[in-house]
Amino acid sequence: MQSPASPSVTHIRGYTQSMKTAVSIPDEVFQGAERIARRTRRSRSDIYAEALREYVARHDPDLVTEAMNRVCEDVGGGGDEFLASASRRILERSKW
Repeated sequence: MQSPASPSVTHIRGYTQSMKTAVSIPDEVFQGAERIARRTRRSRSDIYAEALREYVARHDPDLVTEAMNRVCEDVGGGGDEFLASASRRILERSKW
């Protein structure tokens, strides 16, 4: 049971099954998003959700690694020993 002094979190559910949140953004970002929403005939929520989805995909190290692994699997090894050797030398010289 929650004590009266402890903070309470209320989840507001509306017509969607998604988390609703309020954020402050610069006016120019808001105006740009509004233009894109009008031009593409999409909702503001769709525009912001897609933008955040792309940001997370680019900045979450686990997602980046998974994406790189998928690319490597798709490209395959091909068995080219020269290419494998050259790639290995480049990676060994690269800063991680």
